[in-house]
Amino acid sequence: WCHGRCYRYIVGGGGIGWTTNVNYTVWARGKHFYNGDWLFFVYDRNQMNVLEVNKTDYESCNADHPLHNWTTGAGRDVVPLNVTRHYYFISGKGFCYGGMKIAVRVENPPPPPKAAPLNEKSGSSPSSIVYRGQLVLPAAFAIAALWDAFVRIW
Repeated sequence: WCHGRCYRYIVGGGGIGWTTNVNYTVWARGKHFYNGDWLFFVYDRNQMNVLEVNKTDYESCNADHPLHNWTTGAGRDVVPLNVTRHYYFISGKGFCYGGMKIAVRVENPPPPPKAAPLNEKSGSSPSSIVYRGQLVLPAAFAIAALWDAFVRIW
């Protein structure tokens, strides 16, 4: 699901959070949101909320029919981004008109990089090439076995 890489993004950044007078479009620009990441909304629970809406309601700041109300009452809400699609979030109670809205596009993570050969001598057959990825796990087991044997001796 995460493929070794999942991030929790504090919406607006750690020092700002989910509040008024922030351009969340600028904040999200340049970030890549992948399937398995999370959005963490930190805000004043007595005034604001986190509503997931469709694109039309996002553009018009309509909070009447949210797809999901992520507000838990603590002002610390985590939204899993577990489907590859566009997500639209607003704060109701009129705050959306002041800019409290964010749209993110979630995509599948890129494939992991392919392992490069360590050394390839001329004349060696393709089956004799050792790759870094194939060497790490056996080496880790060998080190663990040696350590276990060393500890038992002492």
